[in-house]
Amino acid sequence: MNLLIIGVLVWIIVHLIPTTAQPLRARMIDRLGNNGYRGLFALAIFGSIALIVVGWRSTPETFVYALPDWASPVGFVMMIAAFALIGAAQHRSTIKRYIRHPMLIGVFVWAVSHLLTNGSTRALVLFGGIGLWALLEIWLINKREGAYSKPPAARFSADLMGLFVSVIFFIVVLFLHPYFAGVSL
Repeated sequence: MNLLIIGVLVWIIVHLIPTTAQPLRARMIDRLGNNGYRGLFALAIFGSIALIVVGWRSTPETFVYALPDWASPVGFVMMIAAFALIGAAQHRSTIKRYIRHPMLIGVFVWAVSHLLTNGSTRALVLFGGIGLWALLEIWLINKREGAYSKPPAARFSADLMGLFVSVIFFIVVLFLHPYFAGVSL
């Protein structure tokens, strides 16, 4: 469980640096250059993911709450929505006109979906931690940036292509899930 906790904390701390520690980020960019900073950031994120995967797989399942019968299908639909939101954040999309932070909302939906379908302590640490981080990040960014300025409208073809790519990624993750999470769907 310790590796899982450390992995989640590293993920959160590294992601909070650009939002809450602009002077530290600026000093790191001055010292390392923009590419060096980005490389270090990516290395820290990949390290946190490795700690999360190893921590998850090495932590025994201890259940805290029972899962309702409807949780699995609702969680599955929520995951499709999460992938669509995360995908919409990657390109000019209609979703961005109505949702200020589609990536972070998608991560939050992902977390809630997993909390609906996993009632274990390790699920609470991972999905609860990442879900709370996403909400905190939304609040901090909104506080820093002020009022939301909607981007221009996207073409329908761009939305359709983005949705198609999101569904493909969803299918790939669905297939690979047992290998990196150790849990079959």
